[in-house]
Amino acid sequence: MPRIKAIVFDWGDTLMKDFSEYAGPMADWEYVEIIDGVSKSLHIVSQSYICCVASNAGASNSELLGMALKRVDIQQYFQYLFTSRELGFSKPSLDFFNKIVQTLGITPQECIMVGNVYNKDIIPAKKIGMQTILFSQGSKDANLDYADYADYVMSSMENLHDIILEIEKRNNVYTS
Repeated sequence: MPRIKAIVFDWGDTLMKDFSEYAGPMADWEYVEIIDGVSKSLHIVSQSYICCVASNAGASNSELLGMALKRVDIQQYFQYLFTSRELGFSKPSLDFFNKIVQTLGITPQECIMVGNVYNKDIIPAKKIGMQTILFSQGSKDANLDYADYADYVMSSMENLHDIILEIEKRNNVYTS
């Protein structure tokens, strides 16, 4: 397996809390909040990997996504902001994920998809060859249910860097 080059993050309830009482672009919401542990993890992983956001947020384009990220002081960690609006495809379409990999100019095997919705984030990413981390807050034993497509299940963003290192280690074992 090749070395990991990029981490692709889902947006709502993976990086930012998605509040159902608000509509329209998150950049315009009265209140925005980051998922616990995201800032610390991004600070670490962005030093070694290309970090991207991949969102189905139809009300937002990449500029509005960036504005919302800036409100919680994490915009600087992302080199690419992908939205279904601009990609022309929505999750769970395989084209959504293929277009991201194509834009990054790397192979799917060099990417890790981090998302909270198994059917939209994890299954299609895995089907094109990406490695996957299901973010399942508070779910310790989710590995049993999601083992087919999720390489890892994490219940806290604080564990992100350790899991990426675990994936890297596993990949090196397979190639040695």
